[in-house]
Amino acid sequence: MGRLARREALECYLFISLAVAGFLIFQAGPIGVSAFLSLTNSELVGTPAWVGLRNYSAMLHDPLFWQSLKVTVTYAVVAVPLGLALSLLVALLMNQNVRGISVFRTVYYLPSVISGVAVAVLWRWILNPEFGILNLLLGYLRIDGPNWLLDRQWALPSLILMSLWGIGGSMMIYLAGLQGIPTHLYEAVEIDGGGMWDKFAHVTIPMISPVVFFNLVTGIIWTFQEFTRVYVMTQGGPSNATLFYGLYLYRNAFRYFQMGYASALAWVLLLIILAMTLMLFRTSQLWVYYEGSVEKA
Repeated sequence: MGRLARREALECYLFISLAVAGFLIFQAGPIGVSAFLSLTNSELVGTPAWVGLRNYSAMLHDPLFWQSLKVTVTYAVVAVPLGLALSLLVALLMNQNVRGISVFRTVYYLPSVISGVAVAVLWRWILNPEFGILNLLLGYLRIDGPNWLLDRQWALPSLILMSLWGIGGSMMIYLAGLQGIPTHLYEAVEIDGGGMWDKFAHVTIPMISPVVFFNLVTGIIWTFQEFTRVYVMTQGGPSNATLFYGLYLYRNAFRYFQMGYASALAWVLLLIILAMTLMLFRTSQLWVYYEGSVEKA
């Protein structure tokens, strides 16, 4: 190796050293510690004792574990498809070539960049049963609004409704995909006598299917890690109706100080998200179309 090559290699290692050190200290290190703690009875203070897989087997008999998993799955099954559909609808509207459309795009996108805590506080006011703006508007329609966050039947739907506040991020990704569709494809549909629905079903959807796939995967990952909004708004109540998995993990770690059990919960969450992500990737070849890809025989 020549002198210049050694110098370039040294500079390369120097530049990546901070990133590698940051990964080892702040990511790989905590991951390894978490894996170790999940096999102990660590209570945050004191010396942890080895218990093997006892924390994992305890989950099978923990009703709150199953309740948190049920709430999180229900939230994901409803909120993710609803958010995908609504953000796509808004993106289609924002893709029109009309005057001032950039203003509307900005208005729809801004809520997605606001802090989660600020959004939660805002929605606590909106959903307040006594002076909240939502019940006030329902009152004008002579509809008696429910006690949104304090009613067991309405608490989770309220959080699903609030999740639609941040569709602006997905909307912008959809918008980028829509603007990348070649116009000659729509012209070909028109020549064949197709209408607006034919364009949408046979051109728009296939061409943006990679974008749909991306938003679906990231949406599922984020919903399974939901914490901030439910922590601020409901604390898991009423009667554990909004006990999300992330909130239950937090309680075990920093309220009950069962760090070993909380670490086991974190690893189970990782396995659940990993399994769902792999399943989506394996099935994506059935419905995701990549332009220029070669179809396998």
